Amino acid sequence: MATNWAAFAAAEPDLATTVEQRFGAFTHHVLATLRKDGSPRTTGLEVRFLHGELWLGMMPGSLKALDLRRDARFALQANPGPGTAMAGGDVRVAGRAVEVEDPAVKGAYVEEVEPPQPFHLFRTELTEVVRTRVEDDAYLVVQVWRPGEPVRTLRRT
Repeated sequence: MATNWAAFAAAEPDLATTVEQRFGAFTHHVLATLRKDGSPRTTGLEVRFLHGELWLGMMPGSLKALDLRRDARFALQANPGPGTAMAGGDVRVAGRAVEVEDPAVKGAYVEEVEPPQPFHLFRTELTEVVRTRVEDDAYLVVQVWRPGEPVRTLRRT
């Protein structure tokens, strides 16, 4: 089961806000895709939250775009920032990326984002959102959300 960003945000608004803030703190993040042989590929990527969707835009013919066309599964990690502070914690999103071919949808994206042309545009379908943080300098707190389930919170000392 997978869902879009708007459905996740409606189900878990506090976690969604935190995740958007973490991704908004820096421009470049890390995308993991699968190569033809099944091994992981990690690359830098900018992301956008617009109109209830989490969008991934890529240069034409990029290896990450070709990976997603072949196998839509991805994982996306927010840039942790400089040093070891990781203000707001570590945030990861996983799911499937669906390439958008509809000219009207791409056109609306272009109007707001103004990406270099041409480009690949992918809409995400989420299967998991995870936030990991340290609380009170004593606990590792992991929040895990999956579609159709409430957020699970795990605390470790």
